[in-house]
Amino acid sequence: MSSMNKILLDHACRIANEIGARALLLYADAAADLDIAADPKQCYNVIVISKGSEEISEKLKGCGNVIHVPNVNLTRVGQVKIAITKGIAMGLFNQGDKLVCLSGIPKFGYVDSIFVIDVGKEFEILVSGNIGGMTEGIYPEVFGAVLNLAIELAAQGREGRKVGTIFVLGDHEKVMQLSRQMIINPFMGYTDEQRNILNPELKETIKEFSAIDGSFIIKDNGAIVTAGRHLNAALDGKDFPQGLGSRHIAAAGITGITRSIAIVLSESTGSVSVFKNGKIFVSIEKPIE
Repeated sequence: MSSMNKILLDHACRIANEIGARALLLYADAAADLDIAADPKQCYNVIVISKGSEEISEKLKGCGNVIHVPNVNLTRVGQVKIAITKGIAMGLFNQGDKLVCLSGIPKFGYVDSIFVIDVGKEFEILVSGNIGGMTEGIYPEVFGAVLNLAIELAAQGREGRKVGTIFVLGDHEKVMQLSRQMIINPFMGYTDEQRNILNPELKETIKEFSAIDGSFIIKDNGAIVTAGRHLNAALDGKDFPQGLGSRHIAAAGITGITRSIAIVLSESTGSVSVFKNGKIFVSIEKPIE
């Protein structure tokens, strides 16, 4: 299928040039055979989307930035949503940018879809068109790690059971003032490094505590302040986004009056939603089982 990949890449590059796109996003797991870096006609800013943390193929190395999406079965739209959300957090994309995305399902071994996205206007991808300062004050790698973790939990659950939880990132001092502890803090007494969300040894512990009712509160640098925290803040009823459960309402409330971001995993639907300024920024459907 290498010829099909090459044909679609040529068309995607032509589209990107004609519309003045900011970047071309390529899902590496479906197009590992493309030797983009060696192509003298490479269409400028290529961003490679790669599943998990594994190394990308030699043919794709050196052709641009790499955005890692969770190592779960994602739909084509799911791949694009996560990549664009993380790209905005990394400062790669801004309001008004146009992106051309080449996507596919890895088990088929080839790309089969071209998406053209206008960042901030494509409401199938981003619910909120206001993306300015989305992760201001929060380390992009921390946001990316928490988003990945939430999506992995959505796909896998915990010991065969569905789980729901909230991760609140940034402005932790004010968030703590507007919340109360429901259990003994399981992270008390550990150093910032030991309880940092970026510490791979902590992943299973976080997944275990996700079954506890309440929220994780996380500093902007990734250090977990506590788990099992009840968020007291609430929006005025008229301001609630429609059709939300209690976790989503709590996330909307806390982000509406603090500079935090909340990432919510819905126990009922398995969807993952990102809240900022009291509103849903993006909602990602449950990965394919």
